Amino acid sequence: MAIAGNHCEGSSAWIVVNTHPHREQMAVDHLRRQDFEVYCPMLLKRRSHARRVSAVLRPLFPSYLFVGVDATLRRWRSVRSTYGVRSGADNGDELSFLDDAFIQNLKAREVNGAVVRPANPYRVGQKVCISSGPFDGIIATIIEMDERDRLIVLLNLMSRGIKVKVNSDCVSPA
Repeated sequence: MAIAGNHCEGSSAWIVVNTHPHREQMAVDHLRRQDFEVYCPMLLKRRSHARRVSAVLRPLFPSYLFVGVDATLRRWRSVRSTYGVRSGADNGDELSFLDDAFIQNLKAREVNGAVVRPANPYRVGQKVCISSGPFDGIIATIIEMDERDRLIVLLNLMSRGIKVKVNSDCVSPA
Protein backbone atom coordinates (compact mmCIF):
# COMPACT_ATOMS: atom_id res chain seq x y z
CA MET A 1 0.00 0.00 0.00
CA ALA A 2 1.48 3.31 -1.02
CA ILE A 3 1.27 6.12 1.43
CA ALA A 4 0.42 9.44 -0.19
CA GLY A 5 -2.05 9.74 -3.03
CA ASN A 6 -3.50 12.39 -5.30
CA HIS A 7 -3.83 15.71 -3.57
CA CYS A 8 -7.28 17.07 -2.94
CA GLU A 9 -6.82 20.82 -3.36
CA GLY A 10 -7.43 22.76 -0.19
CA SER A 11 -7.64 19.70 2.04
CA SER A 12 -6.58 20.45 5.57
CA ALA A 13 -8.97 18.11 7.33
CA TRP A 14 -8.99 14.35 7.31
CA ILE A 15 -11.71 11.83 7.98
CA VAL A 16 -11.22 8.34 9.33
CA VAL A 17 -12.66 5.65 7.08
CA ASN A 18 -13.45 2.13 8.24
CA THR A 19 -12.80 -0.47 5.52
CA HIS A 20 -13.96 -4.02 5.15
CA PRO A 21 -11.45 -6.47 6.68
CA HIS A 22 -8.26 -6.75 4.58
CA ARG A 23 -9.69 -4.38 1.93
CA GLU A 24 -7.57 -1.33 2.69
CA GLN A 25 -5.76 -1.47 -0.65
CA MET A 26 -9.02 -1.81 -2.59
CA ALA A 27 -10.45 1.22 -0.80
CA VAL A 28 -7.23 3.21 -1.37
CA ASP A 29 -7.30 2.46 -5.12
CA HIS A 30 -10.97 3.38 -5.56
CA LEU A 31 -10.67 6.56 -3.48
CA ARG A 32 -7.64 7.70 -5.47
CA ARG A 33 -9.57 7.19 -8.70
CA GLN A 34 -12.02 9.74 -7.30
CA ASP A 35 -9.10 12.16 -6.73
CA PHE A 36 -9.07 11.95 -2.95
CA GLU A 37 -5.87 12.21 -0.99
CA VAL A 38 -5.58 8.91 0.89
CA TYR A 39 -3.18 7.90 3.62
CA CYS A 40 -2.85 4.39 4.97
CA PRO A 41 0.07 4.33 7.43
CA MET A 42 2.01 1.09 7.31
CA LEU A 43 4.06 -0.76 9.90
CA LEU A 44 6.82 -3.27 9.29
CA LYS A 45 5.87 -6.52 11.03
CA ARG A 46 7.69 -9.81 11.39
CA ARG A 47 5.92 -12.74 9.77
CA SER A 48 6.90 -16.30 10.47
CA HIS A 49 5.78 -18.98 8.03
CA ALA A 50 7.23 -22.44 7.34
CA ARG A 51 10.37 -21.73 9.37
CA ARG A 52 11.02 -18.53 7.46
CA VAL A 53 10.88 -15.14 9.05
CA SER A 54 10.28 -12.12 6.86
CA ALA A 55 9.32 -8.49 7.31
CA VAL A 56 6.06 -7.42 5.67
CA LEU A 57 4.21 -4.13 5.50
CA ARG A 58 0.87 -4.19 7.33
CA PRO A 59 -1.54 -1.35 8.12
CA LEU A 60 -0.73 0.45 11.35
CA PHE A 61 -4.49 0.70 11.96
CA PRO A 62 -6.03 -2.44 10.40
CA SER A 63 -9.35 -1.73 8.61
CA TYR A 64 -8.84 2.05 8.87
CA LEU A 65 -7.39 4.70 6.61
CA PHE A 66 -7.45 8.47 6.35
CA VAL A 67 -8.97 10.54 3.55
CA GLY A 68 -8.16 14.21 3.00
CA VAL A 69 -11.29 16.24 2.40
CA ASP A 70 -12.38 19.83 2.12
CA ALA A 71 -14.99 20.07 4.86
CA THR A 72 -16.79 22.96 3.15
CA LEU A 73 -17.40 21.22 -0.18
CA ARG A 74 -19.29 18.23 1.27
CA ARG A 75 -17.65 16.12 -1.45
CA TRP A 76 -16.79 13.56 1.18
CA ARG A 77 -20.23 11.90 0.94
CA SER A 78 -19.07 9.83 -2.03
CA VAL A 79 -16.42 8.25 0.22
CA ARG A 80 -19.07 6.20 2.03
CA SER A 81 -20.21 4.48 -1.17
CA THR A 82 -16.71 3.58 -2.38
CA TYR A 83 -15.79 -0.08 -2.89
CA GLY A 84 -13.88 -1.41 0.11
CA VAL A 85 -15.26 1.25 2.47
CA ARG A 86 -17.56 0.09 5.24
CA SER A 87 -18.30 3.46 6.86
CA GLY A 88 -16.87 6.75 7.97
CA ALA A 89 -16.00 7.26 11.62
CA ASP A 90 -18.73 9.66 12.56
CA ASN A 91 -20.29 11.36 15.50
CA GLY A 92 -24.01 10.84 15.02
CA ASP A 93 -24.94 12.25 11.62
CA GLU A 94 -21.72 14.21 11.17
CA LEU A 95 -18.27 12.97 10.30
CA SER A 96 -15.45 13.46 12.77
CA PHE A 97 -12.52 15.37 11.33
CA LEU A 98 -8.86 15.00 12.24
CA ASP A 99 -6.41 17.86 12.14
CA ASP A 100 -3.77 17.76 9.42
CA ALA A 101 -1.03 17.92 12.09
CA PHE A 102 -1.85 14.36 13.25
CA ILE A 103 -1.36 12.99 9.72
CA GLN A 104 1.79 15.04 9.16
CA ASN A 105 3.27 13.72 12.42
CA LEU A 106 2.62 10.13 11.27
CA LYS A 107 4.17 10.85 7.87
CA ALA A 108 7.22 12.44 9.53
CA ARG A 109 7.90 9.15 11.35
CA GLU A 110 8.03 7.12 8.12
CA VAL A 111 11.18 5.41 6.93
CA ASN A 112 11.00 3.57 3.58
CA GLY A 113 7.19 3.58 3.59
CA ALA A 114 6.75 2.31 7.15
CA VAL A 115 5.99 4.25 10.31
CA VAL A 116 8.72 3.61 12.86
CA ARG A 117 8.43 3.90 16.59
CA PRO A 118 10.30 6.69 18.29
CA ALA A 119 13.52 5.62 19.93
CA ASN A 120 12.84 3.95 23.23
CA PRO A 121 13.87 6.34 26.00
CA TYR A 122 14.41 3.48 28.45
CA ARG A 123 17.09 0.83 28.85
CA VAL A 124 17.56 -2.23 31.05
CA GLY A 125 19.00 -1.25 34.43
CA GLN A 126 17.55 2.27 34.36
CA LYS A 127 15.70 3.62 37.40
CA VAL A 128 12.15 4.83 36.67
CA CYS A 129 9.34 6.33 38.69
CA ILE A 130 5.95 4.73 38.26
CA SER A 131 3.49 7.53 37.53
CA SER A 132 0.08 5.81 37.71
CA GLY A 133 -1.75 2.90 39.24
CA PRO A 134 -1.36 1.33 42.67
CA PHE A 135 2.44 1.78 42.65
CA ASP A 136 2.27 5.51 41.85
CA GLY A 137 5.43 7.31 42.99
CA ILE A 138 7.52 4.20 43.63
CA ILE A 139 11.00 4.01 42.12
CA ALA A 140 11.72 0.79 40.22
CA THR A 141 14.51 -0.68 38.08
CA ILE A 142 13.87 -1.91 34.55
CA ILE A 143 14.93 -5.53 34.22
CA GLU A 144 13.33 -6.41 30.87
CA MET A 145 11.56 -4.74 27.92
CA ASP A 146 9.34 -6.23 25.23
CA GLU A 147 8.31 -5.04 21.78
CA ARG A 148 4.83 -4.00 22.87
CA ASP A 149 6.01 -1.03 24.95
CA ARG A 150 5.77 -2.99 28.19
CA LEU A 151 8.46 -2.97 30.82
CA ILE A 152 9.17 -5.52 33.53
CA VAL A 153 10.41 -3.60 36.52
CA LEU A 154 11.74 -4.67 39.88
CA LEU A 155 10.08 -2.97 42.85
CA ASN A 156 11.56 -3.02 46.31
CA LEU A 157 8.51 -3.56 48.53
CA MET A 158 8.61 -4.85 52.11
CA SER A 159 12.33 -5.61 51.80
CA ARG A 160 11.72 -7.90 48.81
CA GLY A 161 12.16 -7.52 45.10
CA ILE A 162 8.88 -7.89 43.20
CA LYS A 163 8.61 -8.12 39.41
CA VAL A 164 5.79 -6.08 37.88
CA LYS A 165 4.83 -5.57 34.23
CA VAL A 166 3.88 -1.97 33.34
CA ASN A 167 3.28 0.01 30.15
CA SER A 168 6.10 2.36 29.23
CA ASP A 169 3.71 5.31 29.24
CA CYS A 170 3.07 4.71 32.97
CA VAL A 171 6.64 5.47 33.98
CA SER A 172 9.03 8.39 33.79
CA PRO A 173 12.80 8.53 34.22
CA ALA A 174 13.77 8.79 37.91
